[in-house]
Amino acid sequence: MTAVQEFLDTFIPRQEEADRALHNGDPKPRMDLWSREDPVTVLGAAGVDVSGWKDVSETFDWVASRFSNCESFRLEIVAAGVSEDLAYTLGYEHTSASMEGGPVRPYRLRVTHAYRREDGEWKIVHRHGDGLETESIAAILGRAEGAE
Repeated sequence: MTAVQEFLDTFIPRQEEADRALHNGDPKPRMDLWSREDPVTVLGAAGVDVSGWKDVSETFDWVASRFSNCESFRLEIVAAGVSEDLAYTLGYEHTSASMEGGPVRPYRLRVTHAYRREDGEWKIVHRHGDGLETESIAAILGRAEGAE
């Protein structure tokens, strides 16, 4: 088995499970997958641009507070790479969840993640996501573009 396939088979299911929990209002599983060591960054689809664990974790709390009733979440990997202590994935997140208490609706984001191996365990260190739909996630969540 290649290093990429091993990474995809072992880490990505955990990441999908954590993101499903986030979309059901629970940020803890997602936080457990992230590094606490700088640099850690999020460039999110809702106008989020944060750096450092404190701001990243607060962002996960904020996002989790706005989602519920996740009916499905799937991470579609288009490309991935693994070196000794760094990895990346590029792809799409397919989600059906309630946003801001509204009806469950599907949406899709383009996402890039960077990972770093720390003490033998993979940790996420960067996330960039942006919407593909005509109605932006920022507008759905009522967050001003570029706002924290």
